[in-house]
Amino acid sequence: MGSILFAVLMFEIIIVIHEFGHFIVARWNKVKVNEFAIGMGPAIFKKKKGDTIYALRIIPFGGYCAMEGEDGSSDDSNAFCKKKVWQRVTIVIAGVVMNFILGFILLLVNTATSGPYASTTISYFEDGASSHATGLELGDRIVKINGMRIFTTADMSFQFRNDKDGVFDIVVERDGEIKELKDVKFSTNEKTMHIDFKVKPVALNVGTVLSQTLKTGASDARLIFISLKDIITGKYSLRDLSGPVGIVDTIGDVVDSETDKETGKIDWSSLIHTMLSISAFITINIGIFNLLPLPALDGGRLVFLIIEGIRRKPVKPEHEGMVHFVGLVALLLLMAIVTVSDIIKLF
Repeated sequence: MGSILFAVLMFEIIIVIHEFGHFIVARWNKVKVNEFAIGMGPAIFKKKKGDTIYALRIIPFGGYCAMEGEDGSSDDSNAFCKKKVWQRVTIVIAGVVMNFILGFILLLVNTATSGPYASTTISYFEDGASSHATGLELGDRIVKINGMRIFTTADMSFQFRNDKDGVFDIVVERDGEIKELKDVKFSTNEKTMHIDFKVKPVALNVGTVLSQTLKTGASDARLIFISLKDIITGKYSLRDLSGPVGIVDTIGDVVDSETDKETGKIDWSSLIHTMLSISAFITINIGIFNLLPLPALDGGRLVFLIIEGIRRKPVKPEHEGMVHFVGLVALLLLMAIVTVSDIIKLF
């Protein structure tokens, strides 16, 4: 039960951070915020300060920053719709920016406290290593695998896991020069491929921590885009998606996996690092998802603002509001389907 509560709290913080970004920049642009809510559903606590109602709602999933004139016209001079296009753009993208900032901070802390991390430079081969016999050398820094840029060892693992024949085209940096290696082979059996080399560890300092943090963030973001592409192309179905319930369940499993079954003691060091990594991935995921040019998402609002900037006049508020309403209904329907699927998986 404790792990579930911890997971819910972590997920809610990530969502609220997104809405808090909208709130901060809206206030900075002197936009009237009617309500800033944590959670959804009926309110269990409300307090009005100035023009804004601050509410805590009963369902601990999500939240919102409701601005005057956000989805329609308003006579209030401080309404969202009354502000210049560039001001509204900054407000709309602020939530995504906050997600990315949070993701960077989480990855930075995780990298700085994890000890030496694995590079992509080969430091050791097993006896009779197939990859060595077919082209790889000690000191090679792996740059690309099958055309994909390699930032971290996680990228290497991703490419190796998604291969079937154990044969790769690999680009390496060797003695300061770029080398293209064709048909590098690894030994395989019916189910698995054996990686027959090890990579160098990298000591931590300010430069290496910042570099690895940026590389990990880029790797996570790319993996999210790859997953979105796979969903669009049909590689994954709706049953493969996870919503809040599935994410909370996964986080709960992580907490349980770090708990000793006999003593009940938690390996806090391992748990914290795992949770930092998962949290960073989720917040980056939420940021990227919100940038998609779909109605009701931040990306959808940006599309209308770009159109307004080009036309020099806004789309009729009632038309834009209807598009966002339809998009919101479709999004809620998708979330309902995914949530039901998540619940079914639990049983």
